[in-house]
Amino acid sequence: MTRDAQQPATRLARRLDTGDAVVIGLGSMIGAGVFAAVGPAAAAAGGGLLIGLGLAAVVAYCNATSSAQLAALYPASGGTYVYGRRRLGHLWGFLAGWGFVIGKTASCAAMALTFGSYVDADLTRPLGVGAVVALTTVNLFGVQKTAWLTRVIVAVVLASLAVVVTAGLGSSPSTSNVGPLLDGGLHGILQAGALLFFAFAGYARIATLGEEVRDPARTIPTAIPIALGITLVVYATVAVVALCAVGPDALATSSAPLTEVAAAGGWSWAVPVVRVGAAVASLGVLLSLLVGVSRTTFAMASESDLPRWLGAVHPTRKVPHRAELTIAAVVIVVVLVADLRGAIGFSSFAVLFYYAVANASAFTLDRDERRWPRPLAALGLIGCAALAVTLPASSVIGGTVLLACGAVVFLVRHIARRRTPRSAP
Repeated sequence: MTRDAQQPATRLARRLDTGDAVVIGLGSMIGAGVFAAVGPAAAAAGGGLLIGLGLAAVVAYCNATSSAQLAALYPASGGTYVYGRRRLGHLWGFLAGWGFVIGKTASCAAMALTFGSYVDADLTRPLGVGAVVALTTVNLFGVQKTAWLTRVIVAVVLASLAVVVTAGLGSSPSTSNVGPLLDGGLHGILQAGALLFFAFAGYARIATLGEEVRDPARTIPTAIPIALGITLVVYATVAVVALCAVGPDALATSSAPLTEVAAAGGWSWAVPVVRVGAAVASLGVLLSLLVGVSRTTFAMASESDLPRWLGAVHPTRKVPHRAELTIAAVVIVVVLVADLRGAIGFSSFAVLFYYAVANASAFTLDRDERRWPRPLAALGLIGCAALAVTLPASSVIGGTVLLACGAVVFLVRHIARRRTPRSAP
């Protein structure tokens, strides 16, 4: 029998190989974050954003190793929602899934609006809605179509970043432009790390596809470190060249910081190329987010933590079509009516909580279940907490309220299930 034939009819099909998983991870990480996060990070830490980048990479690596070994042990859709349930208890798994779905739904809307603003600021919302509709349609045709489109997006983004780096190197860069690395202080460096961390956070998308990769025990632990390593090399190269070319002040005061680097090389055609790359990058992140959120929603619905009708799988395409359509509809509403500047903060807080649960889950693994040393999970947990507290107070409060609401929903549903009499066998 083939692997697909061995899968239960109500679950998803395993159609992605290691290359597909790496590409989806790259599409999640090498996206709009590299175009947008460099500016705020420079404002927080100046030249110290390079230290923040290293800090973000360390925390991301710890989180990646925790996610990878858990995904190999529990190769099911849902990511940390599944791991938290299995290792820490139902409530912790639910809260991780709740935070991921709510927080990343806001991030989906933010990426849609980012795409619209780069293409035509006067048509930001209609273009954002069009992007959500188009990418959801791609996802509905199967996860292999998603992987193929992600390859195209990653290629375009990398080409755009190559233009940025080449233009920056042609502008007579100097290390004196970087300035003192510690001018922003410890808090500034931590905040820069928190901002840059979210440019790395997409590797979780590989883990949420646990039911759709072939040989997940081998594929996921291989794909996550590869995708993270490639992303770190790309980000470090861009950050160093940008700082040496124009300095942290120019990056901090620009709404499109990498266009400043492109312009510094004296290439008039480079700026629109970078804008196209940023718009395409936003599409790449949106595509991967829609996949990840729908899979977590599907997993939670399958366990009755969300309405069970969201756990349906399309009979031929083997995708969670109801979850995908529902998430797309919610994102469209947010795109049309919301100002997401404040929402991004609590989204960030929720994602850090999500990874904290992943690290705590990995810490409980026995020696024969672990692939990496236990201290890495502890370091990842501490790192997530340290980055979370550097976020603005409104983000921390909003994220805490979000999780408290999730706990209330869990308790209400749990009590309702206990009071519902089971049918006779």
